[in-house]
Amino acid sequence: MKKVVTVTLGSSKQDFELQTQFLGERFSVKRMGADGDHRKAWEMLRRQQANADAMGVGETSDHYHVGLRTIVNRETEKLTKVVTRVPVTTGSTLRRLLQVRAVRWVQKELGGYFNNNRVLFLSGMRNYEIAVALSDYTKNLSFADPVFQAGSPVLLGSLAQLELYARGNELIAGQTPFRLLEKSLGGLKTMRVANALAKSHLVVGTFGEIKAVGNASNLEGKTIITSAVHDDQLAFYKQCKVNLVIDVTPNLFDKVVGVATLEAMILAHLGRNAGELADDEFEEIITELDIKPRLLHPTGKFRNIRRFAFVVHPLSQEFIKKGFPIPKATPKLVMDKVEQLAAYIPPQVYCKMENIVSPTGAEAEGWLLFVGGTPKEMLSHSPEFTYRRLLAAAEMAEKMGAQIMGLGAFTKVVGDAGVTVARRATIPITTGNSYSASGALWAAADAMKRMGLVPLPAKGKRIAAKTMVIGASGSIGSVSARLLAMAFDEVVIAGRDMKKLEELKKSILQDTPDANVVCSIDYDPLLADMDMIVTSTSGAGKKILDITKVKPGCVITDVARPL
Repeated sequence: MKKVVTVTLGSSKQDFELQTQFLGERFSVKRMGADGDHRKAWEMLRRQQANADAMGVGETSDHYHVGLRTIVNRETEKLTKVVTRVPVTTGSTLRRLLQVRAVRWVQKELGGYFNNNRVLFLSGMRNYEIAVALSDYTKNLSFADPVFQAGSPVLLGSLAQLELYARGNELIAGQTPFRLLEKSLGGLKTMRVANALAKSHLVVGTFGEIKAVGNASNLEGKTIITSAVHDDQLAFYKQCKVNLVIDVTPNLFDKVVGVATLEAMILAHLGRNAGELADDEFEEIITELDIKPRLLHPTGKFRNIRRFAFVVHPLSQEFIKKGFPIPKATPKLVMDKVEQLAAYIPPQVYCKMENIVSPTGAEAEGWLLFVGGTPKEMLSHSPEFTYRRLLAAAEMAEKMGAQIMGLGAFTKVVGDAGVTVARRATIPITTGNSYSASGALWAAADAMKRMGLVPLPAKGKRIAAKTMVIGASGSIGSVSARLLAMAFDEVVIAGRDMKKLEELKKSILQDTPDANVVCSIDYDPLLADMDMIVTSTSGAGKKILDITKVKPGCVITDVARPL
C-alpha cells in the first residue's frame, strides 16, 4: 500500500486519514494541518517523511511562474527542502494543468461563459497560467498583486503589466522595505480589493484570499474559480449568494483532497520526483482519470446571465428637452444650438437593466448607452463623426463587461449600416436588422389574419395579394422583400436607386425563380393596389408615402416600430 502524507498551513480541524484505490493501487492518505505555523509545518514534514512514499505541501504560497520567469518563494522552498527521502510537491504542475483545463471545459460546456467577463485575480502571479487561458476570452483582467504586496492604490490591468511587475518583484522580494509594505496597511488594502471585487464578474483565488476581502454585498451573483472546496467553505459561499463556484480540484474520493495531495499520489504511484515528470505525462493521467472540474451552485440555482449594451439617441429636440432640464419655452434658435452641441456629447451610461428573463428561462442584463446626436445632426456630419462615437461606446461597453452591443434607432442605418463599427469594434456588434425584419413581417401577417380581408392560401400556395416594400435596397428591406417574394403573388420593391433595385430583383429571382417582382422609384400610383406595405427607410422627417392613396384595409407596418 502506498502512503501519502500532506502537511498544510491550513487548519488542523480539517485533518483526515483515508484509504482508497487510485491508479490501480491501494493508497493511505493523511492530511495534517499546521494552523499557519511554518515552524510546525517544517517539523511535521521532517518527521513524517519516514512514514510516506511521497509528500505534499499544501495551502502555502507557491513558486510563481510568470511569463518566462520563475520567482521562488523562500518559505515554500524551505519547507520542501526538508523532505529529502521521498518525492515532495506543492501540486503546482497539476494545479496549473487542471486550472487551464477547467477554463476550457467550462467555456465549452456553458457556451462562452467567460466571454468578456471582468476578472479579478487575487494573486495573478500564482494563477498566471489561468490568466493566460482566460485572456483568450476576455481582455478585462485585473490583478491585486501590487495592492497586497506593495500597498499600491492601483491594480494591474493586463498580462503585460503583470509580467513587468513580476520582473520587478523578483528583484526586491524579500528585502526589508518590501516586506514591511507587504505587512502594513492591511485595512486599506482589503478595502481597495473589496471594491474591485464588487465590480467583477469572476474572481480567482484561494478560499482564504476570497474570505479576507469578500462578503455578502460584493460576492453576490459572482463566479469563483478556486480549489479543494470543503463543506464549510461552500456554506460561506451560500451565505454570500455566490452564483457559481468552479472547483478545479476533482472529487475523486470520499473526502475532498487538495491538488498537492493528488500530485503526491501520482508521484508515489510512478516512484518519481516532481521535476522528472513532463506536462504530457500528467495530461495522460488526467485524461485516464477523466478529471473534470466541479461546478458548485451554493444557492441551489445557477444563473447563466449574459450581458449586453444598447445604444440609444434622441430622435428630436423634444427628446433632448425630456432628457435635460431645459425649459419647454426655450426658443427654437437656442434649441437648434443645443441640438448641435448635444451631438458632441461623449457616450454615457443612461441606465442599467437587470433581471431580464425570457420565457425560455434565459437571463440577461445590460446597459443603455446614450449618444447625443439626433438623426438630423447625424446626417449633417460625415458617417465617420458617428462612427467615432459608436466606437467609443463599444469601448465603454467592453470595459463594463458587455458581450455584445446593439445599435439602436438611427445609429444602425447611418453610413454603411453598422458594418464599419462592427469591423473596428472589439466586441460583437448587432443592428438587430434580422429581428426587425422578422418582427415587421410577423406583425403584418398577424394584422392581415385578424382583418380577414385577404383569404388565406392553401398549403404550398402564394397569398393572392400584392405587397410593397419601401426602402427595399436597405439591409432590412432586402430581407423583407426576399421573404415576401416567396409568399405573395406580387411584390413591388420601391426605393430611390433603380440600379440597386434591379440588382436586388435579380438576386431575388435567383432564389425564387417564379416570383413576380416589380421595381419602382415612383411608387405613389401603385399604392392603391397594395394589400400590405412594409416601410424600411432611414428618411427621418421626410415623406415616405401618401396615406390618402392607400386603399382601405391595407396593412402598413413600419420597421422603425415593427411590433
